[in-house]
Formats: sequence, structure tokens, C-alpha cells
Amino acid sequence: MTRSNRPKFGPLIYFAAAFALSSHFTFAAVQGDFGLFRRVEITAEAQTLGRKLDRMNAEIAVMENLTKRLSDTYLDLDLLDQQARSVLGLLRSDEIVIR
Repeated sequence: MTRSNRPKFGPLIYFAAAFALSSHFTFAAVQGDFGLFRRVEITAEAQTLGRKLDRMNAEIAVMENLTKRLSDTYLDLDLLDQQARSVLGLLRSDEIVIR
């Protein structure tokens, strides 16, 4: 029996394949569709949308208040006067219009 002095490529191929797979999965864990960077983007977007939701809820509250103040059960004369002036263009008899 003679031993050949050929280099053994089996372990080299094994470690190269293991390195390639670990590199791929590390890259996917950091920059993939469900990676760490995407998670940070989603968190920032959720915070932005939360602030936008708060602004919209405040705007809705203002509109609901104005609607309530102009309803049949509750009438705010100042608001009615303001709406009549801006929407209908009405004036009082003692006012002067300057254009």
C-alpha cells in the first residue's frame, strides 16, 4: 500500500461551504426582509404613524366639538355668526365692507 501525497480537499470544501452558509444567513439576519435593519425601519415608521394618528384624533375632536356646537340641541351663537360670515358672506347692518 502506498500513500499518495495529494492534498486533501474534503475539509477545505467543508469549511468553505460552512463559511458561505454562515455568511449568507448572517447577511439575511441583518439586512434581509425580516432583518435587524428592517425592524428598525418598521419601528420608526410605527412611531411616525402613531404621531400622525394622534394629530388626526385631535383634529377629529375639534371637528366633533364644532359639530356639537352647531347641532340642534346646543347652539353657539358666536360660532353660528362666524359660519354665516365665512360661508354665506353675511354682514350686520352696522358693518362696513372694505375691499
